[in-house]
Amino acid sequence: MSDRYLWDKSGEVDAEVERLERVLSTLAHHEAPLVLPGEESGAIVAPAPITSARAARPRDAWRMPALAWAAALLVVFGAGWWAWPRGWKVETLAGRPRVGHATLGGSGRIARGEVLETDGTSSARLAVGRIGIVDLGPGSRLRVIATRPHDHRLGLERGRLEAYIVAPPRQFAVETPSATAVDLGCAYALDVDRAGVATLTVVAGWVSFEHDRRETFVPAGARCITRVGVGPGTPYFTDAAPALKNALALVDLAGADVPDSSLGAVLESARREDAFTLWHLIPRVSGADRARVVDRLAALVPLPAGASREGALDADHVVLERWWNELGFGAAADWRRWRGSGPGPTGTP
Repeated sequence: MSDRYLWDKSGEVDAEVERLERVLSTLAHHEAPLVLPGEESGAIVAPAPITSARAARPRDAWRMPALAWAAALLVVFGAGWWAWPRGWKVETLAGRPRVGHATLGGSGRIARGEVLETDGTSSARLAVGRIGIVDLGPGSRLRVIATRPHDHRLGLERGRLEAYIVAPPRQFAVETPSATAVDLGCAYALDVDRAGVATLTVVAGWVSFEHDRRETFVPAGARCITRVGVGPGTPYFTDAAPALKNALALVDLAGADVPDSSLGAVLESARREDAFTLWHLIPRVSGADRARVVDRLAALVPLPAGASREGALDADHVVLERWWNELGFGAAADWRRWRGSGPGPTGTP
């Protein structure tokens, strides 16, 4: 798409940007305190449902959501968001969802510590304070963990949710049995199966998937799977080659004993866009396997001036940060600001 549309609406419009404009239009600034869509009438207007994310090229994946969401974030700071009602509003979308042991009659409130649950024919919508909306799909169980102004936290024990959030980074998080999805201003889908395996698919913006100091940044158009006892796997774009995705799953499950054929399939199938995936692999493999990943990544995105191959082989933090800056997803310094002043988890920008 042409960048001109993002500035003055001239030129060709990307379908995903157009859909995001519709979703976010109800949150645009008006000369009055911000009210969630339809809150005056007691009904929240449904945004368009999340569909399978279409992977963008790296620089587009960073730029398009960043511009759209940066504009939306201005609303957060300027519209008097921090007037908190008691509990969060929850609304029936279909069937008979329950809050605790009580069937939800149309709409109601849910407080910290309570559970929202749907059966196979039910779905519900949760207004997350004043920062966004979460839709809970059939067969799901969701716990409200924190409802503070700067800490909105849920726990998805099983099932599926779709989140549409407009807030400063790290103010909304969803815990799963195997990792925590930390919002960086985005829209995404999160699925948790009965074994605790969680699958995150990002539609707009970024999400950080975190567990035990292991952190993975997932951009628009990408997916990441996390497993109990393992934590976040290696992220990949949803339009990557099937051979790459299938082999990557085996690499993530193998731990220290990576099958040579699986790693080879990942490297052979990688496109320029998949440099993002290879970058995440560097600190996750070792020895000769790491050398293969480093050399393939260098063939796709050359090492920046002053960064040595030896430093990359050592997974040197400074070298990897500088290499990250070449991928087209913004500066590593931005990620450090987003996760705070303390030392960051390993394997991240």
